[in-house]
Amino acid sequence: MPTGSPGSRRCGAKETITVMDRSQLADFLRTRREALQPEDVGLPRGPRRRTRGLRREEVAALCGMSTDYYARVEQQRGPIPSEPMLAALARGLHLSWTNATTCSVWPDTTPPAATPVPTTSPPA
Repeated sequence: MPTGSPGSRRCGAKETITVMDRSQLADFLRTRREALQPEDVGLPRGPRRRTRGLRREEVAALCGMSTDYYARVEQQRGPIPSEPMLAALARGLHLSWTNATTCSVWPDTTPPAATPVPTTSPPA
């Protein structure tokens, strides 16, 4: 029997998974994908575009995930994305973490740790 706050279920001693509405997530991803234009993310428009906004494969590439995975999530056929995948979706769709977590489809999660930029000193 689930314990914890509504909208979450306890999986183990330390892990809590937040339940998300897959249809709302799919609608949000589709709407955001259609709102972004190729020029917004530095991609050429190309002469033959039959879709409004970005193609699924373009969003997947921006997010660093396979086109198949992204399409399955957007079409409510895939798994519920993990926190790192949600962070990748937010980055790929050009959302700030604050904007992403205020959307009703995003679970209440903590922002991912920033990846430190390697610094190198010039050779002496």
